[in-house]
Amino acid sequence: MTKDDLSIVMKIERMAYPFPWSDGMFRDCLRNGYHCQVLEKQSYLLGYGIISVGAGESQLLNLCIEKDHRNLGLGRQLLIGLIDIAKDHCADSMFLEVRPSNHKARQLYRDVGFNEVGIRKKYYPDTNGPEDALILGLALKPQVRG
Repeated sequence: MTKDDLSIVMKIERMAYPFPWSDGMFRDCLRNGYHCQVLEKQSYLLGYGIISVGAGESQLLNLCIEKDHRNLGLGRQLLIGLIDIAKDHCADSMFLEVRPSNHKARQLYRDVGFNEVGIRKKYYPDTNGPEDALILGLALKPQVRG
């Protein structure tokens, strides 16, 4: 992801979430050296993901696929790529927060091997009042170099 991608990233973000990240949040991730990836097919930006890595662990901060291209395995492809980046940077675990109401995301994370490790009370803003976040974790096996 580069600054040039942000207008499309923001369009996808705003369409996906009732409380989207701001442009400034994405710019901060780029400026702070987080691993910000985009998924493109035929030069069309279809999704993005952001992880931070440090002190042996990684945090998935954002993962989103453009709404007309969901349920095609692209989220899984992007997530696995981000997991590989975390492994390449010697992370031994990855954590994330997800809304309990986001059933499709929860299924993707479960399918990849994430397990529930905790709850953050009233973490997400919502029009009906704050929603808790499920904290999921994944133990990472180091990349085998040959």
